[in-house]
Amino acid sequence: MDAMTRQKQLQEDTHFRVLSLLEQNPDMSQRDLAKALGVSLGGLNYSLKALMERGMVKAQNFSKSERKLAYAYVLTPQGLAEKTKLTARFLKRKMEEYDALKAEIDSLQHALNGKRQTSLMFDNEHYQAQEPGAPK
Repeated sequence: MDAMTRQKQLQEDTHFRVLSLLEQNPDMSQRDLAKALGVSLGGLNYSLKALMERGMVKAQNFSKSERKLAYAYVLTPQGLAEKTKLTARFLKRKMEEYDALKAEIDSLQHALNGKRQTSLMFDNEHYQAQEPGAPK
């Protein structure tokens, strides 16, 4: 995969995640959105502006307190439609990544089993090598 394609996928993934979060929490601040996404505030602002320029999100003023105005970021009908498309592409990409990773794990496990007669036992997020005949 070339760098441009990877960059486009990262941008698309970020847009998908921004749209998903905003759909659930339209009154999240940019700071909270950035923190939830694990991106910089500047990066989130850039993505949010791009989504607004493309007509997918609109900002609405609302009063958070008597003295302070805040924004609610609302998905437009176009934004909801785009989120559906992004969801399908995101899911397809993640399933392809999962299949490739599973094939790689199977291949490595097969190679390991053939050479040392050791298998990997998966327990949720952890794994451990098990020698044949060893207690489980």
